[in-house]
Amino acid sequence: MTTQLPDIEPLLAKLTEQVATLLSAEGRERCALVGIHQGGAWLAGHLQERLALPGEPGAIDIAFYRDDLARGGLQAEVRPNRMPIDIEDRVIVLVDDILYTGRTIRAALNEIFDYGRPAAVRLAVLLDRPGRELPVQADIAAHYIDLPARQRIKLRGPDPLHLVIEEARS
Repeated sequence: MTTQLPDIEPLLAKLTEQVATLLSAEGRERCALVGIHQGGAWLAGHLQERLALPGEPGAIDIAFYRDDLARGGLQAEVRPNRMPIDIEDRVIVLVDDILYTGRTIRAALNEIFDYGRPAAVRLAVLLDRPGRELPVQADIAAHYIDLPARQRIKLRGPDPLHLVIEEARS
């Protein structure tokens, strides 16, 4: 069975529209976008531009917060974090590409709280797929996709952004 991947542009448009609605509800000036390296950071940059938000979005690398380092070891490259101004009492819109097990989001929350105590954290993802191992749910998902457990979906980029399916390593 071949899974048909959705086109990226309609997904970005839908994600942008949903994040715009969230920003309006929360108060645009109270919100800050923070993307998870790598795909989430690319998406946060696109959202920041499309929504005409001032400055740059935050970007975090969760490599040191992963609970599965023993399985795969440290990443070869740890990217620097970039956080928006003071996050105290701000609404952080955490952006990631694919929500799957929930472990990446757990690690990202640990990283964010090292910078302060936000008023709230909202999760916006491009794709949501079943397979949670932790009780994590997106506030915004541009698209839901179901894949066999042996397959992984990846966002490649940054220019152009595109989705690919890979077979999981044994």
